Amino acid sequence: MSAQVISITLPDGSIRQVPSGTTPLDIANSISPRLAAASVVARLTPPNAAAPADSTEEISSDAAMYSAADSAAPRLVDLATPLTEDTQLALLTERDTETLKVVRHSAAHVMATAVLELFPETKLGHGPATDSGFFYDFYRPTPFTPDDLAAIEARMKEVIARDEAFSRITTPREEALADFDRDGDFMKTHFVSKFTNPGDQVSFYRNGNFLDFCRGPHVPSTGRVKAIKLTNLAGAYWLGDEKNPQLQRIYGTAFFSQKDLDAHFAHLEEAARRDHRLLGKQLDLFSIQEVAGAGLIFWHPKGGAIRKIMEDWMREECIRRGYSLVYTPHVMRRELWKISGHEGFYAGNMYTPMELDDAEYRLKPMNCPGHILIYKNSPKSYRDLPVRLAELGNVYRYERSGTMHGLLRVRGFTQDDAHIFCTPGQIEDEVIACIDFAEAVLKTFGFAEFKVELSTWDPADRKTYAGSDENWHIAIGSLERALTRKGIPYKTIKGEAAFYGPKIDFKLVDVLGRLWQLSTVQFDFNLPARFDLEFVGEDGERHQPVMVHRALFGSVERFFGVLIEHYAGAFPLWLAPVQIGLVPISERHHDYARSVKAQLDAAGFRVEIDARNEKMNAKIRDFANQKTPYVLIMGDKEAEAGAVSVRTRGKGDQGSIPLADFLARSINLVKTNSMEL
Repeated sequence: MSAQVISITLPDGSIRQVPSGTTPLDIANSISPRLAAASVVARLTPPNAAAPADSTEEISSDAAMYSAADSAAPRLVDLATPLTEDTQLALLTERDTETLKVVRHSAAHVMATAVLELFPETKLGHGPATDSGFFYDFYRPTPFTPDDLAAIEARMKEVIARDEAFSRITTPREEALADFDRDGDFMKTHFVSKFTNPGDQVSFYRNGNFLDFCRGPHVPSTGRVKAIKLTNLAGAYWLGDEKNPQLQRIYGTAFFSQKDLDAHFAHLEEAARRDHRLLGKQLDLFSIQEVAGAGLIFWHPKGGAIRKIMEDWMREECIRRGYSLVYTPHVMRRELWKISGHEGFYAGNMYTPMELDDAEYRLKPMNCPGHILIYKNSPKSYRDLPVRLAELGNVYRYERSGTMHGLLRVRGFTQDDAHIFCTPGQIEDEVIACIDFAEAVLKTFGFAEFKVELSTWDPADRKTYAGSDENWHIAIGSLERALTRKGIPYKTIKGEAAFYGPKIDFKLVDVLGRLWQLSTVQFDFNLPARFDLEFVGEDGERHQPVMVHRALFGSVERFFGVLIEHYAGAFPLWLAPVQIGLVPISERHHDYARSVKAQLDAAGFRVEIDARNEKMNAKIRDFANQKTPYVLIMGDKEAEAGAVSVRTRGKGDQGSIPLADFLARSINLVKTNSMEL
C-alpha cells in the first residue's frame, strides 16, 4: 500500500507533493544541501492561515513550553518533525529572528544537562528563553557559587562540543507522572499535571543522557548552540510563594556566533553607561529620597530646566493644535471613581481611600474623570465639538516595591494627558490628528524610528472589559481605519486594550535600538455613557459623544528618563540644562566674561561662568564632565576682538570666532530644535 501524498507549499509559491512522514529536513536536502545545513527550525502554516510577520511562538511562557500547540495557528517545529498533512513550509535559518529564541531555549537545556552532570542531586524547574537570553530554575539545598557557575559554563561547552542530537519522544502522561514522583521531581510533576490532560502523550526532549519535559522546538543538535555565557544567579520561590522552597535561577544568554555574543555584551556595557539613574546623579538632574518614599521623584534645578522646556513645548503645541489647557484636583471623592469604573476595574493600581469630613477620597490615578466633569459643566452643541482638553496633571498609582525603576516606573508622575470629546463622525480625523501629534513629539525630541501596536480586547475575557460587543467592534474599526489612512504598519495585540476601549501605542526606538512604550491614543465609548455625556445634534436631539484619550510623552518622568538614556546625558543645545559654560583664563578676564554672559542671557541662553581660582583646563574638564554643549574660553585676544574661543562637545577646539557669529548660529540651532552642534 503506497504512502499518502501530501502537498507542501514553499515560500516562493511552489508546491511539492511528498509522502506523508517526510520531514522539513528531507525537503531542505531536496532543495539544497547548503540550505539543509543552514536550516535551524521550520515554520508550518496550515492552509488558509496567514504566516506571521514576527515570531509565531512565545517559547518563554510555560504554556508554550508545555502545552499542545493550536493546530490552526502557524507554529515552529523541529527539522525532524514528520509532516502528515498539507501545509505551508518555511525553512528558517540563523538570519530569521524567530530562531534566536529557539537556540536560547536549546541553550537552557544544555545548561540543565551540565548542571545535572556536575550536581546530580539537583531537581529541575523550567528553562525558558527570554528576549535577552534564557534562565533555568533549580532546586538544590546547597547554594551555587560563582565558581560553580564557571564550572557549569565550562561543562556546557563540553556538551556543545559533543554535538548531541535533540530528539523528541513521547510518553503516556501517567507513566511520566509516575517517573517524576519516583525521582522526587516535584516541579516537573507540577508542570505535567498542569499542562497536560489524562490520556495525553507527553512531549520530552533528549540530548545524550539528558531528558526534559518540553514541547520544543529545538535546534537540531547541541553543536548548533555556538556561543553562550552565563550571566548571573538569583533566588526565586517555587510558584512565587515564599512558603514554598527557594529555587536558584541561573541566567545566561546565547547567540549563533561569538561575534554576536561580543556585540551583545558591548551593547549592555553601553546601556549601563547610559543608565538614567547614574547619569541623573552625575549630572544632578533628579533624585529619589528614601525619607520621602520610593517611586517619588525630586526634580533638581538642572532637571527642572529640561522639564520646563518639555512642558512649555507641549503646552504651546497643544494650543496651536486647538486644545484648551485645564487643571484638575489631585484628590477626588471615591464616588467619582465608582462612576468612572476605576473603582472596579483599576482599584489594584490606586491608593487606598482617605476619609475626610464629608466622604472618602482617593488620589487620582487618571485625569479623565476631571476632564469629563469640565465638559459636563455646561451644555454642548454639535457646533462646539470637538472639545479638546489638555492637562499636564500629576497622578498617583500604586506600584509594588519590586517593580519601580528610577524615572521609568514610579508612583507619582505627570501625565501629558488630553481628552477629546467628539461626534462619532469626527473620531477618525481626531485619531489621525493625535497620530500626527505623536509623530511630531518623537521627531522633535530626536527619535527617528518607532513601531506601532494596536491593542484590542479579548472577547473571551468579557469581565475585564466594559461596554457592548458592538461598541468594541466600532472602536477597533475606527482605530484600524485611522492607521490605514496614515499608511502606518502596525501589529495587533489581542487582550491588551484598556478596560474602556482599544488603543494605539507608539514604541519609539532609541539610539541603541531599544523599544520604549511612551505615546498612546485610546478610544473610549465607555466613560461618556457612564457619565451621561451629551451634545445637541443638528436634529435638535440629544446624542452621546465619543471620547479619545491621548498621552504623547506618556509621562514627563518616563519620557525624561528615556531622553537621558537616548542622549547619554549629552542633550542637544535646545534641551541642555546648561547650554554654554564660560571660562575666563585669569581674573583680569572676568569683566569680559560677565559682559559675554549678559549678551547670552539676553538672547535666552542658560549660561554658567566658572570664576574659580582654578587652572583653565580643570574648568574646561568640569564643564565637559557635565556634558555642556559649548565651552567659551576668553583671554586677552578674545577680549580685544569681541570674540570667544569655542570648544564644542564631541568636536573639541573650534578656534576663535566673533561673539556675534557664535550667537547667531546658536540662536538658529535652538530656534529649529536642532540635534546638531
